[in-house]
Amino acid sequence: MAMDPENAVAPTSKSVNHLTTENDGEDLSCCGMILYAVSILLCIVLFPLAPFFTIKVIQQYEKAVIFRLGKIRKGGAAGPGLFTFLPCLDDIHVVDMRTVSFDVPPQEILTKDSVTVTVDAVVYFRISDAVSSVCRVDNVKTATRLLSQTTLRNMLGTKSLTEILAERESISNDMQQILDEATDPWGVVVERVEVKDVRLPTNLQRAMAAEAEAHRDAKAKVIAAEGELNASKALKEAADVITESPAALQLRYLQTLSTIAAERNSTILFPMPIDMMKAFTNKKEKSTDCDSALIPLL
Repeated sequence: MAMDPENAVAPTSKSVNHLTTENDGEDLSCCGMILYAVSILLCIVLFPLAPFFTIKVIQQYEKAVIFRLGKIRKGGAAGPGLFTFLPCLDDIHVVDMRTVSFDVPPQEILTKDSVTVTVDAVVYFRISDAVSSVCRVDNVKTATRLLSQTTLRNMLGTKSLTEILAERESISNDMQQILDEATDPWGVVVERVEVKDVRLPTNLQRAMAAEAEAHRDAKAKVIAAEGELNASKALKEAADVITESPAALQLRYLQTLSTIAAERNSTILFPMPIDMMKAFTNKKEKSTDCDSALIPLL
């Protein structure tokens, strides 16, 4: 689920206000005031050395969540850049705001049509609210990783094998939306989810390959049969044309001779013309008739 920068900042400010307003109206307790005064006094007394212990610098892509006596300091997360803190009172948690990617381990999933497949994915996310990522969840990266695994298993368990293979992009988008909604209270924005690989059992791969090969063979036989049918129709039409024009057979005979001469120069076959065979046949029939006529005379 794509988010605009304005939409990404809005929940951050709301969550920060929600977590800090609970402490804004409360003053430090008596013990807290004493510790605060002692810390300031120590910083003044140890001024030449105090800046080395009370000043911290964090990178542009980081933010610091500061807890003063166990409560979030006013103003929410500090940084990036330089900020001050009291070593005796403040506890600092530095949060990386850059986009983080991790691989979802291969998950064995039973699909809707009772086929066992192994699927893995990759998830890209970033922390948009440093305060929520520290206060609302123990370990935001581990929690997001475990949630991604369970979401992948739950989603693909409702899909058939054909849907998993054909609708990978749709599955990735749906998974991204579900993860983004689930991790929003933690201050996490899931930017992208991609299904990397779908591995099938070996016996299923062989069965699918055999099925595809049989389908291709059947299609090839149909195409060959259609070609034979078209060729027979064309030969019938050619025979009809040659029957109507006897000279066409002689032209076809000459064309065949030229083709043979072009391909094989050493050997040329001369077929016996049909007209010559008819002449010999007619002479034989006449001689037979004459012999049959002379027999009674003898």
